[in-house]
Amino acid sequence: MRVTQAEFIISAVGPDQYPADGLPEIALAGRSNVGKSSLINKMIQRKNLARTSSQPGKTQTLNYYRINGELYFVDLPGYGYAKVSKSQREQWGKFIESYLLKRELLRALLLLIDIRHPPTRDDVAMYDWLSHYGIPVCIVATKADKVPRGKWQKHVKVIRETLFVRGGDPIVVFSSETGQGKDELWSLILERAGKSALAGEAAPEAASEAD
Repeated sequence: MRVTQAEFIISAVGPDQYPADGLPEIALAGRSNVGKSSLINKMIQRKNLARTSSQPGKTQTLNYYRINGELYFVDLPGYGYAKVSKSQREQWGKFIESYLLKRELLRALLLLIDIRHPPTRDDVAMYDWLSHYGIPVCIVATKADKVPRGKWQKHVKVIRETLFVRGGDPIVVFSSETGQGKDELWSLILERAGKSALAGEAAPEAASEAD
């Protein structure tokens, strides 16, 4: 998809702050430092719209980004950061759970996994929870540029088997450095958002190097 407009809208801490314009929402979840902000920036071909934090686990809000006036990316707080207190983790968990279960405009969740490492217990727990509640999931294996191309499928197999991927949930190999997987991911996002007619407008893979 050719992104002509992307803007940060709000850091929401509750339903009363969620946008009320009725656009479909695609959420992003994953461990701290898995590359959610970098993925957003690459997908919209902007360098710093989604800002990475120098302190993992610091983000405590749902960050809304409106794309082309057509849909939202919703960046959820990262999980699994050891220095976050147990009480704070529980608070975030309830906050995220409420959004995922009650937000009618949520169309799918992108679960980001670092391709270099097997999914953690937190990753497995998140995927199991999403599957239990029937929330559509697309698994994104990030940081593919850190692994030789010839070993991608080996690492994807580890992710698939560790998560016990079911229901045909797709796994997209992605790199925010090279743009690998960008067009494939856009096609999946637009399909889940009910905007599959726009999928054919995705720019060629090479265009992802433009930024």
